[in-house]
Formats: sequence, C-alpha cells, structure tokens
Amino acid sequence: MPQERRIIMGFTILLVVLLILVLYVIISCVRVVPQAYAYVIEFLGSYRTTWEHGLHLKAPFVERIANKVSLKEQVCDFAPSSVITKDNVTMKIDSVVYFKIFDPRLYTYGVDRPLSAMENLNATTLRNIIGGMELDQTLTSRDIINAQMLKILDEATDAWGIKVTRVELKNIIPPAEIQGAMEKQMKAEREKRQTILEATAHKESVVARAEGDKQAKILAAQAERDAQIALAEGRAKSIALVYQAEAEGLKALKNANIDDAVLKLKGLEALKNVSDGRATKIYMPTDLAGVISSLGLAAESLGIGDATPVDKTAKPKPQAASDECCDDDEKSAETRRMASAHR
Repeated sequence: MPQERRIIMGFTILLVVLLILVLYVIISCVRVVPQAYAYVIEFLGSYRTTWEHGLHLKAPFVERIANKVSLKEQVCDFAPSSVITKDNVTMKIDSVVYFKIFDPRLYTYGVDRPLSAMENLNATTLRNIIGGMELDQTLTSRDIINAQMLKILDEATDAWGIKVTRVELKNIIPPAEIQGAMEKQMKAEREKRQTILEATAHKESVVARAEGDKQAKILAAQAERDAQIALAEGRAKSIALVYQAEAEGLKALKNANIDDAVLKLKGLEALKNVSDGRATKIYMPTDLAGVISSLGLAAESLGIGDATPVDKTAKPKPQAASDECCDDDEKSAETRRMASAHR
C-alpha cells in the first residue's frame, strides 16, 4: 500500500508539472500586437507571415517572432558629415530624416541594420549634391538640397521597406575663417544699404523742399496777379464813377437853367484857381478884362511897370494819400508800383 501510494503521488505530481508546462506554453504562444506595430513571424527559420495589431496565436517551438516593427513615422538625427563644395570649401552639415516603414518583411530581410545603411546613404548623397554647388549657393539653396536628397533616399530605400517622407538640413557649419569673411561681407552689405537709404531720404527731402518752394512761388505769383487785377478793376471803377459824376453834374447844370451872371461868377472862380502866379498868362474874357487887357499884355510882354515876375520852377505835384494795402511790407514792389501809377 505505501508503495502504491508513492507511485500515485509521483504520477500526480508529474501530471501537475506537465499541466503547468502546457499552460505556460499555451500562454506564451498567445500574443497581442499593439496598434501601429507589426510582428514578423518565422516558421522553422523561414518567413511565414506578418502579424498586424490584435490577438494572435503562434505554434509552439516551430514559430517565433523574428522582428517587432514600429509602423509610426520615425526621426533620425544623423551626425554631422564633412562635405566639400565646388569651390573647395570644407564644411560640416547635419541632417534630419523622417521616414516610415511600409513593409515589415522588407525592413527585416532587405538590409542588415537598415538605420545604419540609411545614415551612410544620407552622408554619401549629401556629399554628392554639395560637391556640385558653390558655398553661397549651398547656403541659400536648402530647399533644393532637401528636395534632391528626399528623391534619392526615397528611391534607394524602397527595397528596404522604408518610405522617406521628409529630409531637412539641420545645420550648415562653414570653417571659422569663412564665417569671419561672411560676417564682414554682411556688415559691408548692411552699411551699403544704410548709405543708400540715407541718400534716398536726402533726395526725397530735397525734392519735397523744391516742390514746396515751387508751390510757394506759384501761390505768390497768383496773389500778385489777383492784386494787380483788383487794382486795375478799382481804377477802372473810380474813373467810371468820376466821369459819371461829371456827366451828372453837367446834366444838372443844364437842367438848372443858369443865367449869365452865375456863369460869369463860376468863370471868375475858375480863373482864381488857374491864376496861381506860376508862368501863367491870363486873358480875361469879361468886360473888365477887355478894359485892361491891352495894358496888362503890354506890361507883361515888356517886363516894365508892376509886371509880375514869372516863376519858372516846376509846379509841385500833389502828395498822394497813403494806401494801407500798398504800404504793408508783405506786398510786392510791383503792387506798389501799380498802385502809385493808378494814383
């Protein structure tokens, strides 16, 4: 009995161990593939299938997961590469490559260490492109370089199951002496632009000042013209009013029926104003003048008796009244001349 009991106990333990081992194997064969991942499965060392996201079960001992591949877009920041430009300038350029794996099988079996292969391909492609460009063109043609590298890398990595989506030059580092020369060139260019801007501003200010002077002269000429026109119109109106007044006076005299006595009195008043004693010979048309005309004419002609000496000096001209418009210092000389002439 004890012997049988020991056999049964040993057999039970063996069954439990076997059961635990089977459960472990079954559980180890159950795999859950996360989202955006793919598992490459091999059967006895050869490629069998690719698992996508979800629950999967593999055959124990004969199948294995050869590679776990991420399908998300990835970024590789490669180390700086030494390149030589067409004009023999050595500089360092580092680039960033964005890529996605579209075929996990090709990515697993297409090339050994695909990221290292892509880094070397990136360095050789960069040297190729930069070698055909000069330094200035390299510094100003990043977009062109990026586009050419993207095209070449994408075509070359198709066989590796890699899709290159974007290539960017991160840094372009020329030698120190080239950087110094570029800084001097940039400083000279800025000083040149500053000089051009200052000259342009000076030119514009001179032109604006000349335009202002021109407008001022035009306005002054227009004001002078308007003043002369106003003076001429005023003179014309004054002359017209004088003649109109004289005409109305004559008309009034005509309508007044003046007799001979009044006319003789007006004649004497006129002779009083005329006889100012300055080389004026007066001949009286009245009867009184007829009595003494012969004696007065003889005395004046011969210069005898109480003949009045002849004043031969120039007759003084009446002083013109001042004109406030013309006496102003701001009026032009031409306006004063025209006003004096009209007086």
